[in-house]
Amino acid sequence: MPESLNIIELISSASLLVQVIMGILFFTSILAWVLIFRFSAKLNAAKNRDNQFLDWFYSGDDIQELYDGIKGLRNRQGLEAIFANGYSEYQQFLPAKPDKSHLIEAVEKNLRVNLGRQQQALESGLSALASIGSVSPYIGLLGTVWGIMNAFLGLSQAGQANIASVAPGIAEALIATAMGLFAAIPAVLAYNHFSAKSANLYDERTLFCDELTGLLLQDSHYQKHHTSQNSNEDIILD
Repeated sequence: MPESLNIIELISSASLLVQVIMGILFFTSILAWVLIFRFSAKLNAAKNRDNQFLDWFYSGDDIQELYDGIKGLRNRQGLEAIFANGYSEYQQFLPAKPDKSHLIEAVEKNLRVNLGRQQQALESGLSALASIGSVSPYIGLLGTVWGIMNAFLGLSQAGQANIASVAPGIAEALIATAMGLFAAIPAVLAYNHFSAKSANLYDERTLFCDELTGLLLQDSHYQKHHTSQNSNEDIILD
C-alpha cells in the first residue's frame, strides 16, 4: 500500500468531525460484539436450562412432586418459572373454581403472562443490535459526505485538479463508510440469528404451556371425580 494511502495516516489527518464519527463507529462496533457474545451465552443457557427441565418433567414423576421440587428455588427462569407460577395458580383456584372452564382459563392467562415476561427478559437489549445495524451505515455515510465535501473544497482552493490531490481526501472519507459497514454487518446478521433462535425458544415454551394446560385439565377432572367419590362414601357411611 502506498504511503499516501496509509489508513492510520488518513484517519489522523481527517477533519475533527470525521474523526469523531470514526470514534463513534469504533465504539458501536465494540458494543455490537459485546452484545453478540452476551446474547449467544444467554440464549444457549436458556435453551440448556429448558432442556434440563423438560427431561425432568417427562421423567414420569407426578406433577405435584415436580412442583414441590422447584417451588423453593429462588432463581427460577424459563420453563421452571412458567411451570411453577402456572401450577401455583392452579392449586390456588382449584378449590374456589368448581367450573373447570373458568379454572383452566385463569391458568392459561397466568401461563401467557409469565411466558411473555420470560420472553421479554430473554430479548432484553436485543433491540440495541438492531439499532446498531440500521444506524451505523448512515453514521458512516455522514462522515463520508463530510469528508468528500472537505476534499472538494480543498481542491477548489488549490486551483489545480488531479487524481493525486483528490484521492487522499476521498479515501479518508470512504474509511468512515467502511467502518460503518464493519459495525453494521455483524450486528444485522447477529440480530437475525438471535431473533430466529428466540422465536424458536418461544414456540417451544408455548407448546409446553399448551401441554401443561391439558395435563391440568385432566388433573382437575380427577380431583373432581375423587372429591365426589369421597363425598358419596361419607354419605353412605352416615
